[in-house]
Amino acid sequence: MENILKRNKKSKRRFTVSDAILSVIPLLIVISFMRIYPVLETVYRSFTNWNGLYRSDWVGLRNYIEMFANSPFWLLLRNNLVLLISVPLQVIFGLLVAVLLYEEIRGWRFFRVVFFFPQIMSAVTIGFLFRVAFGLDGPVNMALQKVGLISHLIDWLGNGPTALFVLVFVLTWFSIGWQAIVMLGGMSKIPPSVFDAAKIDGANFWQRTFRIVVPMITRNIEYGVIMSMVWTFTSIFPFIYSITWGGPGYETTTIDYMIYIKFYQSSSNLGFACTLAVVLMIIIFIFTVTEMRFSNKAAEWED
Repeated sequence: MENILKRNKKSKRRFTVSDAILSVIPLLIVISFMRIYPVLETVYRSFTNWNGLYRSDWVGLRNYIEMFANSPFWLLLRNNLVLLISVPLQVIFGLLVAVLLYEEIRGWRFFRVVFFFPQIMSAVTIGFLFRVAFGLDGPVNMALQKVGLISHLIDWLGNGPTALFVLVFVLTWFSIGWQAIVMLGGMSKIPPSVFDAAKIDGANFWQRTFRIVVPMITRNIEYGVIMSMVWTFTSIFPFIYSITWGGPGYETTTIDYMIYIKFYQSSSNLGFACTLAVVLMIIIFIFTVTEMRFSNKAAEWED
């Protein structure tokens, strides 16, 4: 009798496992079609002179050679790297805001809404607002002139370095609220008694932040850095489109914005746009793996 019961239990387990596998297969098929197939198709098209319709002749490495030798690729990469300056700024300011909110300073509910509010606004709307603010006759120039910091109007968006500065400022301002939410998620696991003990021992705000909070939410900080880095490489198109349009020249054009230009504003060789997309994917992969290995090494050194 016991053997029969054991066999029945084993058959039920086998049925449960097989049933679970069968239920997952449709999802895997959908994911493969929605995620993997487009990547493989893009890689293939990067080796052709595809025009978006019927022409798709194999050209080998010609698109890659042209990209590295005869296109503004290196300038685009430089712009992406400059905009990465916003990532540590996002993390640092997000961390400070998170600590202030966690300690429930006066008016913390209001400030929580204020800092997260940009996340629910349209990026294009934010971009146009900052385009007006940093315009030649915008409020930024007017305010700086009023306090005597500048003697003549600054063309913020008409000069490459200042336009990049504006973009770094906007990206940092936009992402502080999101970073604060990520940090607060990690801080919620810290026992309140730890902060109480630190305050009793006389630890000030900066000591509590960098000697207590930072070591205890390292993984959240790593997540914030990686996600912000990927976001800066792939998702700032609406800001560039609405603030600088990639100008002056290509001084603020990034790789993802150039993909848009080649794909939607030039119908002669969409294969080149696919080449840029493949290279961008490789760059993001290299940055992500490097950062994760570095963080793992740092964790080993701490242990």
